[in-house]
Amino acid sequence: MYPELEAIKSILLKESYISEADNAAAQAVAHDSAGYIEYLIQHDLLSKTLLGHALAEAYQMSYYDLTASPIGKESITAIPETTARSYRMMLAKDTGKIVTIVTDDARGHNAKMARLEQLFPKRKIKLVYGLPESMESALSLYNQPLETRFSQIIESGKRIAPEIVDAIIGDAISYQTSDVHFEPQASEAIVRFRVDGNLRVAGRIPKEYYENILNRLKVEGGMRIDEHFSAQDGAITREVAGRRVDLRVSLVPTVQGEKVALRLLNSYVQDYSLEDIGLSEHHRDLLQLYSAKPFGMILTVGPTGSGKTTTLYSLLKLLNQPNVNITSIEDPVEYKVAGINQIQVHEASGLTFAKGLRAIVRQDPNIILVGEVRDQETAEISVNAALTGHLLLSTFHANDAATAVPRLIDMGIEPFLLASTLQVVIAQRLGRKICHSCRYSLSTKEATRGLKTKAPLEQYLKGITTLYAGKGCTACNGTGYSGRIAFFEFLEVSPEMQDLIVTNPSTSQVEELARKQGCQPMFQDGINKAKDGVTTIAEVVRVVAPPRKGL
Repeated sequence: MYPELEAIKSILLKESYISEADNAAAQAVAHDSAGYIEYLIQHDLLSKTLLGHALAEAYQMSYYDLTASPIGKESITAIPETTARSYRMMLAKDTGKIVTIVTDDARGHNAKMARLEQLFPKRKIKLVYGLPESMESALSLYNQPLETRFSQIIESGKRIAPEIVDAIIGDAISYQTSDVHFEPQASEAIVRFRVDGNLRVAGRIPKEYYENILNRLKVEGGMRIDEHFSAQDGAITREVAGRRVDLRVSLVPTVQGEKVALRLLNSYVQDYSLEDIGLSEHHRDLLQLYSAKPFGMILTVGPTGSGKTTTLYSLLKLLNQPNVNITSIEDPVEYKVAGINQIQVHEASGLTFAKGLRAIVRQDPNIILVGEVRDQETAEISVNAALTGHLLLSTFHANDAATAVPRLIDMGIEPFLLASTLQVVIAQRLGRKICHSCRYSLSTKEATRGLKTKAPLEQYLKGITTLYAGKGCTACNGTGYSGRIAFFEFLEVSPEMQDLIVTNPSTSQVEELARKQGCQPMFQDGINKAKDGVTTIAEVVRVVAPPRKGL
């Protein structure tokens, strides 16, 4: 729904939202308006809010931020679904005398107004502009439950598998789902969405239709449809509301049939800044300090799905400059970023992390991103790369920052080499954010009532009288949460820490020294975010383990 590329460039340059140099840089890598805008936003040359204002000005309309002021379900009764979808418009606000209607399509103004005057007679109508991706989410309020639509698609008898797949992926994108699971059972296949880290059942498909749906996903994902007893991986690319969405497909055989998991790799992740992901000002300053050094190793640690890769991409966004050569090796390449040389691991052809990393070192890189340190060979090459004049970023599986040090030594890294190269270890977990539309304050006593934790909460909540929670509303589907935020712990490798690492220390020894040097535990970072109204104390207790006793 964005204007053509030439129109977009004209709008942004005329209104001085971007410079000629910014325009030239974006134009060099973009082939359409969506790619052009993605480049500008990804490189902090333009914000979504400024883009909305620029387009609204070009259309001689006011800008309406649907993210800040989401539309409630009560709005869908005012405009029929067929009208809302065909004219791309929804009721944003109704004061009684003035009706505010939001649209992402400035065409057909007269036709829109004529239809709105029928729906709202004798009322003043104000038409405002909203960004396409936000409008798509708003229109999803009209969606019937997936199972209802499954029944309607099956009854129609036409293109059953493609339409069911389209409905599932469309809903997943609208609800900002991270993963979609197709789980075959004896008589049905259950579809589950993971939203903000939590799984919920989205619908059920009769078993007799599942085989065709499975084949549809295999064909779209570039997998073999005649293979039923081996694991397969694939990728699907779709365009929704003017932006590209990449889906990673994983298929494994189970006793009830083939299970499919779709990972939605939304491009908006690339827009995240260090502040967006939850880094405090102190932590941002530390990360920028260490990333400005010409060599060394920066590690992010945590379990699968804790946002480690997103943190590194947010950092790369700052480091990605024309005078810097950045190369990554990943499995898989989740987010494609202009200006970075990204290599996909391919085990079948012998391109492993270790072999790829050896080749990268000969490519004259300044910065190397290794998707994950998985084995001794990759760890050794990574340390050597950091030792020979490269800044190396990577992820690593460890429960906390202190555990990463002895684990790397156990993998075969010489302690004196690790002490010389490791700069900072960032441990993190992801928790849910409170929905801004229904957030309310409550006393500390109310917020902690019924919480089961061994942590001495009184110690952490001393002096705090007010905390926050979400009541649950249409904007958050009644959960009280919307979006996620990371809780962090930074372990800096100071000269004293280097001396300790050389002695092959235990986790408790590393942690004890880190605490003495001011390393704030993840639990405390979560408490700070709860105090600021970003998340709830219940979410912190659920996600983050309290520090070990005495630390």
